[in-house]
Amino acid sequence: MTRTLLAAFAIICGIWGTGTLAEDETSYSILGFEDLEDWAADDHAAALSVFRETCGDMRDPDWVALCRLAADTRDARQFFELFFRPVLIREPETAALFTGYFEPELDGSPVETETFRYPLYRMPTEAQENQPWLTRREILESGVMKDRGLEIAWVDDPVEKFFLQVQGSGRIRFPDGRVIRVGYGGANGHLYRSIGQELVRRGVYEPHQVSALVIANWVRRNPEDGMDLLMHNDSYVFFREVSEVPADRGPLGAMNRSITPERTIAVDPAFVPLGAPVWIEKEGEVPMHRLMVAQDTGSAIKGAQRADIFFGTGDTAGREAGRIKDGGRMVVLMPIQRAYALLPVQSQ
Repeated sequence: MTRTLLAAFAIICGIWGTGTLAEDETSYSILGFEDLEDWAADDHAAALSVFRETCGDMRDPDWVALCRLAADTRDARQFFELFFRPVLIREPETAALFTGYFEPELDGSPVETETFRYPLYRMPTEAQENQPWLTRREILESGVMKDRGLEIAWVDDPVEKFFLQVQGSGRIRFPDGRVIRVGYGGANGHLYRSIGQELVRRGVYEPHQVSALVIANWVRRNPEDGMDLLMHNDSYVFFREVSEVPADRGPLGAMNRSITPERTIAVDPAFVPLGAPVWIEKEGEVPMHRLMVAQDTGSAIKGAQRADIFFGTGDTAGREAGRIKDGGRMVVLMPIQRAYALLPVQSQ
């Protein structure tokens, strides 16, 4: 970093102030790094490495400048503290919620067989051109997808297929040992509806009892009602094959770059810029205070204080992700000028 750049940002730092702005019922507060619990104890170099993975795809001039600086910096903690300010973004009466996601591995086949009967589809042209398109039930029961060559692979379990669509990406292992990777290829445009919440509404479970494993087991124990439950979610996800991504790399996120276990989160881009560093303070049985990078999105991830933590690939990652349903808070690290632009004039 040049002395001129450091001096320029030091001048900007001199306009330090705090405050909140209520606009469309959303408030913004600038915090100090000393307000972030366990900030000094984190591995800032690991977070910086993940930030570098996707910052080159950010087009706003503020982010472009910081990405260039990130390429040459040697002190990761100093980089974040010099050029960013922590911004707490809140919506009234909306508590923070952290969940987890992972990249599943499913058994499948490149052709339909008696065992492998449930197809993973590419997105048809009419779904791209007409949003919203058909509902999940209409897609699966109308026959609109048949005999069009849109199948990427077939899997053996409709429940696993449903959760693969929720996760958005995964690996499919064929009988001959070959493995392909699939990623998010689009959706039918309908809002995501939680089948866990529907089970609670029906009185089957209490909210604290619901998890992906609990839902999957209930659907399998109740095949007819279970299939009907899956249809409650009108949203339907299509896939694309992304087998060019190396096996030792994470799946592609919303920025079309590999994501990193326990350093990537999915966010609502209406509040958090994709590519931005985000400090999380997750509560629960296993607290997590860590600098993450917002590199992904999800149809169920809505709100300023909503985040999905990526835990990796396979069953172990799935078990870890499935246990997460915790409160806390998340704080977005914004370029200094952009952070202060969020505040009302009287607070600056």
